[in-house]
Amino acid sequence: MANFNLNKVILGGRITADLELKQTQSGIATIQFTIAVNRRFQGKQAEDNQTADFITVKAWRQTAEFVSRFFKKGSSICVVGAIQTRNWTDQQGVKHYSTEV
Repeated sequence: MANFNLNKVILGGRITADLELKQTQSGIATIQFTIAVNRRFQGKQAEDNQTADFITVKAWRQTAEFVSRFFKKGSSICVVGAIQTRNWTDQQGVKHYSTEV
């Protein structure tokens, strides 16, 4: 059996909020934003329904600067990246999960 590992995602959607470019303590540009990606599905009566998935996206360095310069809330955007999941436990002992591109 072949060892097959691939983590690549391509999403097209609209930016949901105003963008804010930030800098890390070491001066690296970073930006985090959410895109709404429409998804169609068929209901019980065979009617077409539509919903949206809200995906968190992070960008770094020149990509972050490019996004902050040329995009704004409501802009259509195509994102190519990898899915990353994180989990952590807060001070109250509640476990949190996050998935982002």
